[in-house]
Amino acid sequence: MKVLIVYAHPEPTSLTRQLVNVTAETLSAAGHTVMHSDLYGMRWKAVYDADDFPVRENPERLSFIAEGGHAYASGHQVSDVVVEQQKLLAADAVILQFPMWWYSVPAILKSWIERVYVWGFGFGYKDGTNNYRFGDGILKGKRALVNVQTGGSAADYGPRGINGPIEQLLFPLTHGTLFYAGMDVLPTHAVHSTMRVSTAEDVEAIKEAWRVRLAGLFTDAPVPFRSQNGGDFPDHHTMAAHVAPGQTGLAAHFADAGDA
Repeated sequence: MKVLIVYAHPEPTSLTRQLVNVTAETLSAAGHTVMHSDLYGMRWKAVYDADDFPVRENPERLSFIAEGGHAYASGHQVSDVVVEQQKLLAADAVILQFPMWWYSVPAILKSWIERVYVWGFGFGYKDGTNNYRFGDGILKGKRALVNVQTGGSAADYGPRGINGPIEQLLFPLTHGTLFYAGMDVLPTHAVHSTMRVSTAEDVEAIKEAWRVRLAGLFTDAPVPFRSQNGGDFPDHHTMAAHVAPGQTGLAAHFADAGDA
């Protein structure tokens, strides 16, 4: 299998980068082919702007959707974006590794999503509409796993924690980006209280727990997000009345075992 690791941390000795090394070593030892997207090492362009569209469809007004779709369809995308799209299409699984900064991904990773997920690829797939999203996008059949490092404790990110549950905080990434484009998303692997990791024993325990998660990359059950075209959203917009009755918000998007 081919696995793409996308990671965002500028410090080579950071815990995030150490876990990236564990990912590559563990998966390679298991016989997988590992591809890397080291966003800081690549000096990934962190601003999405007019420079992304060297051949404009409309030079008078910049529409990111229209120009992104035009560049993708006409073969005029900038080279770094094309390379990342090719990696995604080639991969059987994608692993994102990053520290949580201000309740989200680092800006450079957000830019990777914005610049790579252009109209016709990340959204508007297949027929230029929203008919193929949330489980049915261009990356359908691939797996995704998020490994995030936080400064706060596990209690802070618990069901009633002050920061909010980690799966809900990362919903825009796991559901709105990875699942949107079709991937089966595994439960997030979070490493908490990273600022309090002080001994080699602590680091090794974190690495071993990550090795265990990696062993289930292709076998663990994904998060049961409700797909757009599976019947729960008959008009492709609003959840049917009989689905998750009484529930609203993010919780309603996670299917119960009894729904199967």
